[in-house]
Amino acid sequence: MAKVVTMGEIMLRLKTPGHSRFVQTGSFEVIFGGSEANVAVALAHYGHQSYYVSKLPHHEIGQSAINHLRQYGVKHDYIVRGGNRIGIYFLEAGASMRPSKVIYDRAQSAIAEADVNDFDFDSIFKDADWFHFSGITPALCEKAVLLTEAALKAAKRHNVMVSVDINYRKSLWTIDEARETMIRFMQYVDYCIGGTELFFNTIHRKEELTVDDYKQMLKGIHDQFGFTNLVTTLRETQTASNHTIGALGYDGIDFYQSKDYTIQIVDRVGSGDAFAGGFIHGLLTKNNLQDALEFGIAAGALKHTVPGDFNLVSEEEINRLVEGDSSLRIQR
Repeated sequence: MAKVVTMGEIMLRLKTPGHSRFVQTGSFEVIFGGSEANVAVALAHYGHQSYYVSKLPHHEIGQSAINHLRQYGVKHDYIVRGGNRIGIYFLEAGASMRPSKVIYDRAQSAIAEADVNDFDFDSIFKDADWFHFSGITPALCEKAVLLTEAALKAAKRHNVMVSVDINYRKSLWTIDEARETMIRFMQYVDYCIGGTELFFNTIHRKEELTVDDYKQMLKGIHDQFGFTNLVTTLRETQTASNHTIGALGYDGIDFYQSKDYTIQIVDRVGSGDAFAGGFIHGLLTKNNLQDALEFGIAAGALKHTVPGDFNLVSEEEINRLVEGDSSLRIQR
């Protein structure tokens, strides 16, 4: 299996119990999560050597985050210690017509204050096969932009394949700030996930876009940047609790579309990362883009059934779903 490196911020997640609101809860459920950490866990689950690059405080909460990664097989050799705090995000799960809500408290976290010289990127990437990052990390601050760029340059020096999940977060930076930075990074990227709202000034809600609209946008992005492949998920929202998802890919010649899955949501957070992790695994182990896309969207669909940020499903479970085995009999 491959050596895969991801880099980002793992955060303390504080969720209200059930579907209770922030203003009424008297307690929070505590776990850890974050986009690139979620991908690292998924890839470790599929048997890869999965390394996570980050910075965490020396105190017990920082150690707890490392322990959380370690129990799922993620290697922490490249996590440096220092700084004063770990980022936090608060989650309120939606229901019916009320959407979920996230509030960030991550200013001046350890990774946001990390310097490029905190990490030996040449050692990190010298025997790596893949590097994955997202647009969330450079959105944290200018130092995080420099850190991401240094990692990308080192990855390319060592001929490492690079994937990005654009993951635009309007609460962290403006669309113009995101576009300027992420477009600069695209010269290092081989595989791009998402980004239609970043590369195109889409004035429509995503639910109003057709598959043909997405095809035109993917072709335009490919023509501009020349990625090996780029993919996007397609989501139709019936209520906050019921969605239909699929995926679309383009390799510069042909379009590839996955089957759709209609899901009743247990926890949506991390589903995009589950798709990214599944898609990367598919690219590393499958024969073609169609198979990688099918594995990725099945992984993303199953994540909606798992509480927490991490997609704790096996390759065997995903393959069963891809192959059409949706039996709900108890597995004995």
